[in-house]
Amino acid sequence: MDFAFDARTEELRARLLAFMDEYVYPAEAVAEEQRAALASPWDTPAVVEELKTEARRQGLWNLFLPDAEYGAGLTNLQYAPLAEITGRSPHLAPVALNCAAPDTGNMEVLAQFGDERHRKQWLEPLLAGEIRSAFAMTEPEVASSDATNVTTLIEREGDEYVITGRKWYISGAMNPDCRIFIVMGKTDADGPDIRRQQSMVLVPRDTPGVTVRRAMRVFGYEDHSHGGHAEVVFDHARVPVSHLIGEEGGGFAIAQARLGPGRIHHCMRLIGMAERAIELMCRRAVSRTAFGKALAQQGVVHNWIADARVTVEQLRLLVLKTAWLMDTAGNKGAHTEIQAIKIATPRAVVGILDRAIQLHGAGGFSQDLPLAELYAAARTLMIADGPDEVHQRSLARRELKKYL
Repeated sequence: MDFAFDARTEELRARLLAFMDEYVYPAEAVAEEQRAALASPWDTPAVVEELKTEARRQGLWNLFLPDAEYGAGLTNLQYAPLAEITGRSPHLAPVALNCAAPDTGNMEVLAQFGDERHRKQWLEPLLAGEIRSAFAMTEPEVASSDATNVTTLIEREGDEYVITGRKWYISGAMNPDCRIFIVMGKTDADGPDIRRQQSMVLVPRDTPGVTVRRAMRVFGYEDHSHGGHAEVVFDHARVPVSHLIGEEGGGFAIAQARLGPGRIHHCMRLIGMAERAIELMCRRAVSRTAFGKALAQQGVVHNWIADARVTVEQLRLLVLKTAWLMDTAGNKGAHTEIQAIKIATPRAVVGILDRAIQLHGAGGFSQDLPLAELYAAARTLMIADGPDEVHQRSLARRELKKYL
């Protein structure tokens, strides 16, 4: 990356790049070995805790939070190149820096919308990396790309809310350190405004009536590093009314506020994933011979590498523009650009990873290289945080309004 960022960002970039080389990349194989020896694959390998301790010691901690009271106080534009670097090892680096989803979005929600009790009980241990969390919105029985469709009920009975519903692909819920769910459901299912029917409540994982039923796989992967993607059942689970986040009917608005930063964080890390794929492609091309000459001398390989480089540079510019707009015009002011990067980045990075896999032959989809797992993660992001088609629909409508 040849951009000149401000002095603080450049200093953090240098420290983070050194941290990746010295600690994160060597820990990738160690984490897999340790996980295989654990009593449960969902337990956290010791090396991950060692990475967290070292990252915190070096001041590479909670970099994602723009509020200096809770995090590093970086703008989106300052955080963008740092998140990109962590994307080169997306299953270790974000966790090591306490910058991993879904905790990042949950911490943002608690910091912005939670009350003092919520922040004391849940935000503080999350900021310290002592616990993990999950965000429970997606449901198997409805099109969750439309958040107004959620059917989980949050019904008030006296001083309690009773939560009934079934969620799935709830990231992080399999991790035994996951202690709290932010659950989105309907407190006013028959209300006239479909965007005011939903609310969010805090539900401790050990609440009676909460069952983490199973881990959902993603292209065969269980994603142990992020705590899996679980199916969770809420069977008349009861929490105090004080566990409401914000106000009744505010769930849809909170979800939109949460997803904006989440989408750009994903796109930042995706660029890092693409950079690692390009590096692996180049190393493979100069070290492998086929049909009498190095792969680096094959014209088709030249095309793949050149196209990947051009694509990454284009994506990075768009993501940086989006980060700058979020800082200067707010999330609403950057709405079009957020949708644009959400459409363009996963799709393009999937293509780059596909070529990298092709160049590595059978090894490309083996466990010996990170490419197959990176591919699964990137392909998932064409659906997660809103499918491409939903963002295309909304973006097209905004464009058409200019001519109506």
